[in-house]
Amino acid sequence: MLYSFENSITDLPNVIPLFPLNKVLLLPRAKLPLNLFENRYLHMLDYALSNKKIIGMIQPKDKSTKDSDTKNPNLYQIGCAGRVTAFSETNDNRYELILKGVCRFKVIKEKKVINGFRSAEVKWDEFKNDFNTCSLKNQKKRKDFESLLKVFLKKISINADWQMVETTNDEDLINMISMCCPFDVSEKQALLEAKTLEQRLSVLNSLMQMGINENNMSVSGNPS
Repeated sequence: MLYSFENSITDLPNVIPLFPLNKVLLLPRAKLPLNLFENRYLHMLDYALSNKKIIGMIQPKDKSTKDSDTKNPNLYQIGCAGRVTAFSETNDNRYELILKGVCRFKVIKEKKVINGFRSAEVKWDEFKNDFNTCSLKNQKKRKDFESLLKVFLKKISINADWQMVETTNDEDLINMISMCCPFDVSEKQALLEAKTLEQRLSVLNSLMQMGINENNMSVSGNPS
């Protein structure tokens, strides 16, 4: 049997460790660098390495105001699992690792907390199409997206390598911008839960346009 580094939906475990992070988005086939230093997340990585190297990235639903809720806040139901593709230990007792997005998941039921980190029973079947690479059917949408992206990045003072942007495939570009741009928790979640690449692009375009309009209103509202 030929060894494969990639997962199929049947390879994925029914119980996975959860890593809740605000405004952090992982999408299928994208890569996410992480820096782990809390004791519970060091244990989480050890668990993941013994269980198919899978970690579920998921966002807390709201900002907690109670100390008792800070450690284990309520979570969104949908997250995205990543496979640990590289990790290293640092001299100051941290783990640096790379997660590669595999598939989104839906939380069914959280399990008992062990060694401080959370885990849950999840299901994957709703997102089986995450294993298929995607591209836009209408390339005019790609050109329109690039034009809007130039305006948006200029507004938020980010310089982009446009040669790299133009040569990146549709899925990688849309997912990279979705992950990297400074959107709020609910906005990141909307990007995550978009059913198709076209739907994610539509959400992303709307968010960028809102950002451009807000900045324009802010500038025009300032006294001269």
